[in-house]
Amino acid sequence: MAALSESWTIEDSEALYRIEGWGDPYFSINAAGHVMVSPMGDRGGSLDLFALVEELRQRNLGLPLLIRFADILADRIERLNACFAKAIARYNYPNVYRGVYPIKCNQERHLVEAVVEFGQPYGFGLEAGSKPELMIALATLNPPQTPQDILDIPLLICNGYKDREYMETALLATRLGHRPILVIEQLSELGTILEISESLQIEPLLGVRVKLSTRGEGHWGGSTGDRAKFGLSIPEIVTVVETLATADKLHCLQLLHFHIGSQIASIRVIKDAIREASQVYVELVKSGAKMQYLDVGGGLAVDYDGSKSTFYASKNYNMQNYANDIVAEVKEACEERDIAAPILVSESGRAITSHQAVLIFDILGVSLPHADHFPEITAKDHLILRNLLETYQTINEQNYQEAYHDALQFKNEAISLFNFGYLTLPERAKAEQIYWSCCQRILSITRQQDYVSEDLAELEKNMVSIYYANLSVFKSAPDAWAIQQLFPLFPIHRLNEKPTERGIIADLTCDSDGKIDQFIGLRDVKDSLELHQYDPNSTYYLGLFLVGAYQEIMGNLHNLFGDTNVVHIRMNPKGYQVETLVKGDTINEVLSQVQYQGENLIEKLRKRTEQALQDRKISLKESQKLLKNYEQSLQSYTYLGNG
Repeated sequence: MAALSESWTIEDSEALYRIEGWGDPYFSINAAGHVMVSPMGDRGGSLDLFALVEELRQRNLGLPLLIRFADILADRIERLNACFAKAIARYNYPNVYRGVYPIKCNQERHLVEAVVEFGQPYGFGLEAGSKPELMIALATLNPPQTPQDILDIPLLICNGYKDREYMETALLATRLGHRPILVIEQLSELGTILEISESLQIEPLLGVRVKLSTRGEGHWGGSTGDRAKFGLSIPEIVTVVETLATADKLHCLQLLHFHIGSQIASIRVIKDAIREASQVYVELVKSGAKMQYLDVGGGLAVDYDGSKSTFYASKNYNMQNYANDIVAEVKEACEERDIAAPILVSESGRAITSHQAVLIFDILGVSLPHADHFPEITAKDHLILRNLLETYQTINEQNYQEAYHDALQFKNEAISLFNFGYLTLPERAKAEQIYWSCCQRILSITRQQDYVSEDLAELEKNMVSIYYANLSVFKSAPDAWAIQQLFPLFPIHRLNEKPTERGIIADLTCDSDGKIDQFIGLRDVKDSLELHQYDPNSTYYLGLFLVGAYQEIMGNLHNLFGDTNVVHIRMNPKGYQVETLVKGDTINEVLSQVQYQGENLIEKLRKRTEQALQDRKISLKESQKLLKNYEQSLQSYTYLGNG
């Protein structure tokens, strides 16, 4: 490990990686320069993340490793409910809040079970957006056998496309004590629901999802408005009311739902949507529907970059602001029309699950843009090499821009001379080594300047190192690739040392998109990340934070890199315990997903080795070693160097 930098402090690292902005109150840095995790926020103990990873590796857990902190999940659920409770008390709101967790956000069994466990004191329910998710919800939710009030029964919001089996299953679940609300998202659903309800003699609880004119912002803004994929237009909602009234079932309509997109960065958009939805709710009550619930959907954002702004990876409000505005807007609308205020429901998945998961991976090697050594140049060397050397030796703060253009010209001339046969391969190597040394010296000067010209601004991008990481971006951070989502990413140790390198992260896949080259910054998105000098004799751990929402389920098997190892950590009076371990995919398991069977592959290779033995192309010892390695590989982790 490099010597500690006297001019660099952990406070410098906290500012550089913006830890307080996005990580408070769960992440910080200790005096040793290691990331600290406080799973219970400011109400419990802390863990040294570096030490935790080292201990987990001693349990023969290979990297990459996804660590889920159950206590963070519990804290997020408690905070959300506390914010709504505080807002209800502040505005004297005459009803309650009952949240639901949208299963689509992260369907992993241990996480959903934990959400149900931690949400039980608050009557927290689940939202299913598909038939498979409905299966999860029905088996995981635990409705009380003898509820004293309907509020004792956690809600089961049934969204998404529905076939007859979906509808029948949801309605029959009421016999088990569940309280499913079938949200009508397509007008054609209504007739089928009423038909099934009649045949089963089970009265349905119904909701309608409205397409608001208020549009969301950012990547998911297109999921709202008149052309939204889901929901009913205002004329269609009027048709639903009329149809239910004709069937004498208008009293079954009890919930209004809307969704203006995920990760809403601006509180203004949320306020506008609540105001419009509140008026729709009031009109439904006036039409005779026995409305009880207003479901504001998702959208509660996560501040990924810590800027507290309307940037798509941030938000300009906190959880309390969010709850306050919902409660205040709904109360005002209801009071103006003299109707009872509804039970408030939200589907905040991202805000609940993002913080609880951290992906840890190691760096396998580094490709440096600058020369690894400076060549020796003598008077006998080609003139172009001597010109490059002179340029390098005379670089200073007064001429660095001119020197850059000179060095670039000499390098291009050297390539031309090589192409015409006037420079040897070793001479071209010397030219490029001197050129990159010039760039390194010029870059160190530009980093001290307040203004850098456009031509030199590109130099920063060209000089970044490539840090090769033991992970698949497509599996573990697909949103970073697909929609350029920003996640906090930085070393989990050596944070009391000054990071002297600038780099991007390249993953294991054979794909040019398999990289992370956008990072959170103070003023803008950064093209490179400040990292420490890589030492091949020491492990260098990086952490990708706030990856608990959507990333696992949306990851793919590009190059057949499978699920990572996952551990669930829960705090206890003695420190922590590994509550659950979910082993990552083996090569055999991922091959089976593309219709290969390990036994068949082994047999095919065995036959080929037997033929090679007969043809005297391989020795018996070599053939047995090959087969042994092949069989062991099939049972090993899909990632590198971890057994």
